[in-house]
Amino acid sequence: MSGEVCVHTWPCSYYLELDKRWVPGKLSLTSCSLKFAADEAQETLVSFPLSGITAIKKEASHFIFSSITVLEKDNRKHWFGSLQPSRNAAFSVIEHFWRELLLSQPEAPLPATKGKELTGLMACSQKRLEDTARVLHHQGEQLDSITRGLNKMESDLDVADRLLTELESPSWWPFSSKLWKMPSETKLKGDASTASPKTLGKEGVVVRIPAVVSQRTASHVKPGSLTVLVSGLEIHDSSSALMHRFEREDVDDIKVHTPYEISIRQRFIGKPDIAYHLISARMPEAIPVLEVQFSKKMEVLGDALTPSSTKTSSPAEKGCSMWHTASGLMDRAVHHEPCPGSQDGQPLQLQTTQPFISEGDAQELRQMPLQLLRGKQFGC
Repeated sequence: MSGEVCVHTWPCSYYLELDKRWVPGKLSLTSCSLKFAADEAQETLVSFPLSGITAIKKEASHFIFSSITVLEKDNRKHWFGSLQPSRNAAFSVIEHFWRELLLSQPEAPLPATKGKELTGLMACSQKRLEDTARVLHHQGEQLDSITRGLNKMESDLDVADRLLTELESPSWWPFSSKLWKMPSETKLKGDASTASPKTLGKEGVVVRIPAVVSQRTASHVKPGSLTVLVSGLEIHDSSSALMHRFEREDVDDIKVHTPYEISIRQRFIGKPDIAYHLISARMPEAIPVLEVQFSKKMEVLGDALTPSSTKTSSPAEKGCSMWHTASGLMDRAVHHEPCPGSQDGQPLQLQTTQPFISEGDAQELRQMPLQLLRGKQFGC
């Protein structure tokens, strides 16, 4: 368990059944386990896997103090009280990871089939592709070290440009972007931000995951979901009601605290920023998609890498996964639907219905990696 990534830590007290007393310490949650360490001895008093939990409840000790009880398979009961910042916040996060772990447990293995024979035939080709992908990955790292600084500078300039355009300027100023904004565009943008989830669901959904959402303080959390669209991000509550929609150009930064915890922010001048904090057991599925769409605005904090408990993927697997994600985004961009503000599919003024990428360009982009791999294979 020492190699697992810590998702969250709460100061609390644990009740020792033998000594009949409460011990102060910290309750730590990882993706697969829950443990409590005392402050005095700096040692772990209790540690058990999430898969061994049968029930998690909110109870009151002596009918006064609010606590969380955890029941294991051997009917052993653990009491955790005085949770900070609140019992409800800790309960929501622990219950979310417990339920997601139960739902993701693998099923019974299927009997051996002739698929193993095909796998053996593909082993030689797979090894050659992995060697080729490793060489391409090394070359890509050299280019990334050069472009990373340029991307950061470009992202900062985009944020500064957007904030400056929001400042008030005289109507006679010839360089104001307000002269190019028609009243219909302003109304359309307001309608799109308050549209129902059913209307916004018509857009291409890349990935949707359940999450525990908090906006300002960590003590006010509630279950919900994060939806990554081709045109932006949507945050819904447990009843599928839209809490907020981030357009793609409105997202200023996305910070990855851990593989299971991110924060999304939109900056403003003269009013508070809009920021949401999300924790999810399925966040590793969404982070690669966010890297494709918001590569210039992603920031990884500290040791927020993939958990060491998970299997390390080869460069070929990483490249393949990133290619499928990018290919899916291109398909959705090519076949995107008309915007919600248009009527009968007709474009509004100062807008166009031309696709972001043509069919021919998209097909050519899809064939480029295959041509590179064939050329590398025959060249060897």
